[in-house]
Amino acid sequence: MHPILRGFQHRNFRLFFIGQTLSMTGTWMQHIAISWLMYRLTNSAFMLGLTGFALQIPMLLVSPFAGVWVDRFNRRRLLLLTQALALAPALLLAALTGAGMIEAWHIIALSLFLGTVNAFDNPSRGAFLLEMVETREHLPNAIALNSMIMHSARFVGPSIAGVVLAYAGEAACFMLNALSYLALIVALLMMRVKPTAAHARHTHWIGGLKQGFGYAFGFLPSRRLLLLLAAVSLTTFPVQQLMPIFAREIFGGDARTLGLLISASALGALCGTAYLANRTSLAGLSRVIITASFCAGIGLALFSQSRLLPLSLALMLPIGFGLFATATSTNTILQSIADEDKRGRVVSIYGMCFIGMAPVGNFIAGSIASHIGAPLTLLIFGSLCTLAAMAFALRLESWRAAIRPMYRRLGLVK
Repeated sequence: MHPILRGFQHRNFRLFFIGQTLSMTGTWMQHIAISWLMYRLTNSAFMLGLTGFALQIPMLLVSPFAGVWVDRFNRRRLLLLTQALALAPALLLAALTGAGMIEAWHIIALSLFLGTVNAFDNPSRGAFLLEMVETREHLPNAIALNSMIMHSARFVGPSIAGVVLAYAGEAACFMLNALSYLALIVALLMMRVKPTAAHARHTHWIGGLKQGFGYAFGFLPSRRLLLLLAAVSLTTFPVQQLMPIFAREIFGGDARTLGLLISASALGALCGTAYLANRTSLAGLSRVIITASFCAGIGLALFSQSRLLPLSLALMLPIGFGLFATATSTNTILQSIADEDKRGRVVSIYGMCFIGMAPVGNFIAGSIASHIGAPLTLLIFGSLCTLAAMAFALRLESWRAAIRPMYRRLGLVK
């Protein structure tokens, strides 16, 4: 079997891959529809930033507590619960929009609810990967393939959303997303998962939370990875939230233009994760992380100054590659070295630094863009991302010296 397909040896992961692909495609259709609807209702960069803030802030505030929960309870049951709960806002958005009753505050409130559900869903899904592939040897490939699902959906979903928005409206996107959740629910019900022992139930919630943070940030390599990821996420994610401004005002386009821009970013991310899925060793991932974070920062700075749509589409490729190759490589390293009884908390803290920093960046970017414009705002953010990449690169040798003994102890490198 080709190295990129190693995870497909496992029936449970094959089911997950199919269900998750359909579900994530619907999710990205909804993301595009929400952004377009909010900007259509308000014409406000600030409200775009606030929408992203509401959707993603629970990952910063709730995710660490969710990680303690994930380490205590059955992860498949948690995933079934989160998928069922995520249906509710999609159906309500479809109903309100279809009836012409939707208002900005509805979008903010439902985004906040969905973000809270996602704060439990993401660490449950990440920690469940090892249970699906059943061997640590195939875990890096499963992580990369899981990232490929998201990026494939980010490539296909916005393109479909652009067409659906143009011909059927936002309500149709919301309804299609609601239906897509059923695919993953069915896949989860069809899995045959070996029972695993619950962990850390004897530990108090606060104690479990402290233990998780101490475990993740007390080790120099994981601490530096998490800090770099937080910086890249903070500065790079806002490009997606401000994209409707570029699509409509700078390029004079419509929802289809927005879909093209987001899809270009997703294509870059997909190429990055496909490359990572093809790798068979953790050796050299630090160089990938440095290259990727530089691509994100420099690409973002150049995109901010482009006024030509073809050039901007090309520049979205390194931005997407940089952000998500950094995130996927970081996730691969963290999960490969994590103790099983702390995996849920490690994944939740990773999510806090990756997705959780995005709302802060979106809120700051939306506020700044309201005063100095979206292009100059992204130029500043791109420069900051490049500086963060440089700081990690300058201290690479000490990072390698600290992590190499653990790699060898776990048999992850020769």
